[in-house]
Amino acid sequence: MERRLALGGRKDSVRESLFYMNLTIVKAVLLLVVSNVFMTFAWYAHLRDLRAKPLIVAILVSWSVALLEYVFQVPANRIGSGVLTLPQLKIIQEVITLSVFVPFALFYMKAELSWNYLGAALCMVGAVFFIFRG
Repeated sequence: MERRLALGGRKDSVRESLFYMNLTIVKAVLLLVVSNVFMTFAWYAHLRDLRAKPLIVAILVSWSVALLEYVFQVPANRIGSGVLTLPQLKIIQEVITLSVFVPFALFYMKAELSWNYLGAALCMVGAVFFIFRG
């Protein structure tokens, strides 16, 4: 027995489908955020923390951290691909990458804030607009 919603005669199943889709996107985004934190540290933290160590040590430590990145990234992409197109998933990934990288660069690597960050963010807003528009 299906119940009808008051607005527009939609069925509960439509609402449930939208809830499932949104929940799926949230799960994918959260996993991608965690993945990107590991990725950012794997790619760049050695420049600060392992500079005096031999290159092979930096490579092995970075690969170890990158393995943790993939533990979150692969499920995120599998989950997200159920409700997002591949280009949408990629743009979300890039927005998250920039969102994780900027605080990392500023607070962990002590980089100076510049207008370039704003320019990059505006380009990402444009990318999101074009990839998600109807």
